Amino acid sequence: MKRQLLISQGSLSRLLKAATESFDRSDYQQCIEILERANRLAPAHPGVLLDLGRVQGMCYDYAAAERYFEKAVLVTPQKTNALAMAGVYCRGFGRYDMAKDYFERAAQEPNASPDTFVKLAELYERLRFLDEAAKAVDRALQLDPACVLALLVRARLNRLTGKLEEAEKLVRSFLGRTDPNTWSTRIRGWYELGAILDRQGRYEEAMTAFLEAKTLIRPNAPQLIVAQRSVHALLKEAETSITAEVLQRWFDAGKTFQPPRQLTVLCGHPRSGTTLLEQVLDSHPEIISAEETSIFFETYLSLKRAFPKDARMSSVLESASPNALQAARKNYFHAMESLLDSRIGDRLLIDKNPSLTSLVPAVGRVFPEAKFLMTLRDPRDVCLSAFMQPLPLNQVSAIFLSLEDTTTEYASLMSFWQTLAPRLKNPYIEVRYEDMVDDLESASRRVLGFLGKPWDARILHFDEHARQKLVRSPTYTEVTKPVYKGAVGRWRNYQKYLEPHLEKLAPFVAAFGYE
Repeated sequence: MKRQLLISQGSLSRLLKAATESFDRSDYQQCIEILERANRLAPAHPGVLLDLGRVQGMCYDYAAAERYFEKAVLVTPQKTNALAMAGVYCRGFGRYDMAKDYFERAAQEPNASPDTFVKLAELYERLRFLDEAAKAVDRALQLDPACVLALLVRARLNRLTGKLEEAEKLVRSFLGRTDPNTWSTRIRGWYELGAILDRQGRYEEAMTAFLEAKTLIRPNAPQLIVAQRSVHALLKEAETSITAEVLQRWFDAGKTFQPPRQLTVLCGHPRSGTTLLEQVLDSHPEIISAEETSIFFETYLSLKRAFPKDARMSSVLESASPNALQAARKNYFHAMESLLDSRIGDRLLIDKNPSLTSLVPAVGRVFPEAKFLMTLRDPRDVCLSAFMQPLPLNQVSAIFLSLEDTTTEYASLMSFWQTLAPRLKNPYIEVRYEDMVDDLESASRRVLGFLGKPWDARILHFDEHARQKLVRSPTYTEVTKPVYKGAVGRWRNYQKYLEPHLEKLAPFVAAFGYE
């Protein structure tokens, strides 16, 4: 018997709108409270149940997420859609194993769509099940031979297995389309074509493909670019207001925090080698790593929530009470253990996230015992790689739509680091990507010595370790291979495109020893 709706559709819509607003500002607890109220008033509404599962997953309560997803599947007549949406949400909060299970179930339904098989294929590829990925994408193409997303995924699989000519042909087959439904896939297609052409040494054609992708994205990016430029201004302000004296005071105030934690934050500009170093260190039995999570951002937001959106970092951190900082520390490690599905215990936790470079002072305020690893790489290689990387459109990735903005972003972030590093009371070292690929053992011994951990030869076989786990970074395919030097000096293949911006990078090239 269908359960009665105890709320009008208009009132339910208003509740869901309020829940969305809470979700968008990362106030997940308030979002859960609103959705739970909606669920009590509309207990058989699958959309509410799916949203509850999604936000519980964002809070790292995966068991609760699964319970709500299963309820949604139970109450809806559209089981295929509910299973697929649960898979999308699981993928969104980084639980790829759960996502795979939901998409596999959706694919078994009699009315499974080509899109379901393609998304399952993408998950299989992400989890390195390439044969299963090929079968899933073939099934999608059997259902719809013109499915653009399926053609794209098939092309990617071909590139990964070295079938470059076949990959290029498939991608070019749909890039000329103009229908709005294929817009995002065509963007990914241009990036894929760029990667294929780069592999073939056809660098001018590759750059043309990357620029085509940027052209399609750019109309949706102006507000995001403006927002990221405001971050540059906030970082410049922080360089002035967060002095050595301020950092010393925060460091001294934190000596009473208990219990002390073993935490190292691994940061640097995106594409500077953070993933390689993280995977190397994660191979050590006394170290556990988390990569590119939003957990510390949520920690900082918990301190910032009472402040205006454009509040200065120094004001937020200066105003944090001892009780608020203690709660932030506790919640951070609780969330980490939920994400990792493992007790951290007496292991050293490595929180690897290039985006945390801009929050180094906040890390030091909450965790005065933390150490910092800063990866460096030739700034020209970093900027080229960031520019070429296919990323979902957000505030940070929007700034990589032109080489001019990419180099400006690099200069802003690394200038911030250069200014703050000498003032830090927390221990830190800088690690060059080129040193890691040239002599991994020597570079690793140096890092382990800094971290106070003994040498363990297993880290030299990090690629074998990486193949046994989920790697969340966009470079997940590269770090499952042994160290290679092919990415060193890659910028010279595109030197004429970087030439107008090299003056901006010159101070960093000199400072980091890349002249």
